[in-house]
Amino acid sequence: MVHVLSSRILLRPTDPERSRTFYGTDLGLAVHREFGTGPERGTVYFLGGGFLEVSGRSAEPPSPGLQLWLQVADAAAAHEDLAARGVEVLRPPVKEPWGLVEMWIADPDGVRIAVVEVPEDHPLRYRP
Repeated sequence: MVHVLSSRILLRPTDPERSRTFYGTDLGLAVHREFGTGPERGTVYFLGGGFLEVSGRSAEPPSPGLQLWLQVADAAAAHEDLAARGVEVLRPPVKEPWGLVEMWIADPDGVRIAVVEVPEDHPLRYRP
């Protein structure tokens, strides 16, 4: 078995500066570290218990199968804040049949991002 000590998602955007603006300014993710120089330099953002690295450049957008799941304390407040920052909201917060409150946005390359609130009474929070 592999003993994983840390992890990160590596994202190779079609326009690195546009993606850094989206993740750093529009979403407001805090920077863990930066490396390299020039337009394709790397920026690693804190992503809850993991990291998101935006570095390099790709001629094609990421696979449509790639999606991010970001848990927030309050999906309605996140919706209000992100909409005020000009982030395109694909779907506003909705309480799903499985009990989570989910909102969907997308990054500049179309990577779909679920912004999720886990309500206090949800089984994910329940510890028997």
